[in-house]
Amino acid sequence: MRKLAILGFAFAAAVLAAAPTRAVEIGFDCLTQNIPGDCTIGESQFRVTLSDQGSGVVRFHFKNWGPEASVLSEVYFDDGSLLTLSTVIDGPGVDFEPDANPPDLPGGQNAVPPFQVTEGFLAQSVPSPEMNGAGPTEWVAIEFTLQGGQTIADVIADLTDGDLRIGIHVIGFASGGSESFINTPIPEPGTAALVGGGLLGLASLRRRHRRAARSDRAA
Repeated sequence: MRKLAILGFAFAAAVLAAAPTRAVEIGFDCLTQNIPGDCTIGESQFRVTLSDQGSGVVRFHFKNWGPEASVLSEVYFDDGSLLTLSTVIDGPGVDFEPDANPPDLPGGQNAVPPFQVTEGFLAQSVPSPEMNGAGPTEWVAIEFTLQGGQTIADVIADLTDGDLRIGIHVIGFASGGSESFINTPIPEPGTAALVGGGLLGLASLRRRHRRAARSDRAA
C-alpha cells in the first residue's frame, strides 16, 4: 500500500511538472449586506486572478472592472500556514502597502466560520483610501512566496475547500456606503479542468499527509 502511495505521488508530481501554468479567476460574494445595490456592484465588478509566477511565487491580481463608483481599500487573507506575503504591486494610480487598518475584515464575523485574518496577510491603500485605492478599471496585485514544497495546486485546493479565504473591503460607492466581500469558493470540477488532471489530487494527498503528520505528532 505504501509503495502504491509513493508511485501515486511520483505520477502526480510528473503531471505537475508537465502541466501548463494557468490563471484562475475568482469572484466575490457580499458579506455585510449594508445596501443591496452596493453589494450588486461589488459582486459584478471585483475579481481576483490567481496565477503562478514561477520560482515558488503566486500572484493574486485584484481588479475593479467598473464602471460604477467603488474603490477597493483593503485586502485580507484567512489562511493557516500556506503562504508568506512577499510583494505588493501597485497598478497605475494605486498605492497599497502591507498591513491594514482596520486589522480585521469589517463584518468578518458574519462569515461561517468567522473570517480570521492571518497575521501579516493583509494590505491597504494609503490615505486617502478613495484616492489611492483601486477604483474602476484599476488594480493591485499581491504576491506570496510558497512555503517549502507547496505549489499553486495546493493554493487552489485550499481555496476550493475553504482552508484559504480572501476578503476585500470596498468603499466609495455613490451611496456613500461601504461593503465587505469574501471570495466565492472554486468549484472542484472547474478547478480540476483549470489546473490539469492530477494536480488537485496531488494537492489533496499532500494536505492529508500534512494533517496525518500533525495528528501523529500530537499523539
